[in-house]
Amino acid sequence: MSQFSVAGGKARAAAQRLYSACAILFEGTARPPAGRRPAIRFVSVIIVASLLLLVVSFWHRNALPGNINVVPDVRAEPVQRPTSTRPFDVDFNNVSYNVAPEYTYELHGVVVSYRHHEGTSRMHSRANDHLNMLDVCVVWGDNAGNPALQEFDFWNGIFTCNFKTRDHDAWTAFRPEQLSNNHLVSDDEWIRKKVKDISIGDQIRVRGYLASYGSGNGRRGTSTTRLDTGDGACETIYVREFEILEAATSPWRISMY
Repeated sequence: MSQFSVAGGKARAAAQRLYSACAILFEGTARPPAGRRPAIRFVSVIIVASLLLLVVSFWHRNALPGNINVVPDVRAEPVQRPTSTRPFDVDFNNVSYNVAPEYTYELHGVVVSYRHHEGTSRMHSRANDHLNMLDVCVVWGDNAGNPALQEFDFWNGIFTCNFKTRDHDAWTAFRPEQLSNNHLVSDDEWIRKKVKDISIGDQIRVRGYLASYGSGNGRRGTSTTRLDTGDGACETIYVREFEILEAATSPWRISMY
């Protein structure tokens, strides 16, 4: 019995020494010296705050920037003139399209909403429409420089531009005839790549034809006045030139870089 007790005592002593060594090792590796703990806590706070800022910035990245410095051309009305250009055919994505120009057209505006198209949506797929690369909703004239523009929400449906506000004064000051939703079409790869760069608040120039186009039995028309609303009120533009005159900036976007 006494021999067993001695052996047991030695085992317990060895276990205690091992436990003590583990405890010292754990304490030395997991708990920094007291003087470094405030610095580590500060770095942790900075990391968490940065992640929160990134999430909030991403959420607001498409918000319309305030205090837009409007380019002079954006204050002007779109220019629409008759054209003698005859209908022509273009091929894109193994589909042949007929384009029928009705007017030459040049538009300057502030982007308030947009929707890219790759021809994969249900409606585009049914119509075999790969030529429509972008729907872009813009404002110009008095609307472009109106501070109350910040009180509006703008968004694009499949073929529409929608807007709303709860601010009565903003609604009264807004001029609907100085807003348009534009179906941009092109078979030019450089132009198609360029339009992918747009952001909300960018000031752009679009030049080309107001035109109808289609393949097979399907055909899309175009509006030729800025005074219409509802179905058929969108301008369809066969784009020959596209330019971002002034790229928009905002604190939210800057914080993401």
